[in-house]
Amino acid sequence: MARIVLLDSGPLGLVSGSPRKPAVTQCQAWLLSLELSGADIVVPEIADYEVRRELVRAGASAGLRRLDQLQRRFLYLPITTGAMRRACAFWALLRNAGVPTSGPQDLDADAILAGQAAAAAGPSDVLTIATTNLRHLSRFPGIDAKNWPAIS
Repeated sequence: MARIVLLDSGPLGLVSGSPRKPAVTQCQAWLLSLELSGADIVVPEIADYEVRRELVRAGASAGLRRLDQLQRRFLYLPITTGAMRRACAFWALLRNAGVPTSGPQDLDADAILAGQAAAAAGPSDVLTIATTNLRHLSRFPGIDAKNWPAIS
């Protein structure tokens, strides 16, 4: 049984940030403790995209280098057709239930992240999404999401 932690864009953005900021240092220490505990830490492509686009826009070359280092250090989860099909099903389910996580024309990165998580988890895996956006991710059925400091 694998213990898998997928990093949402909130914690991924934090650990890619300037190490001079206390919140960044705290998140980096948390990530190191997870790594030392033997958890499989995963960088989903959709979270990488969300963080990377802002770093590119801001011209934050040091942040981009840190993000690239994280991508090499941990497992990288590309977006697959299976993940996108699960994301579509999640998106439709929440929209039909009247609790969408984005506007009707939005791409909805939360649904894609949930789709990636659902597609990546094996039957005996314990998979958790580490996030700062529990309000949205908790809506997806069968997806375990927790605020990153609550995961040990």
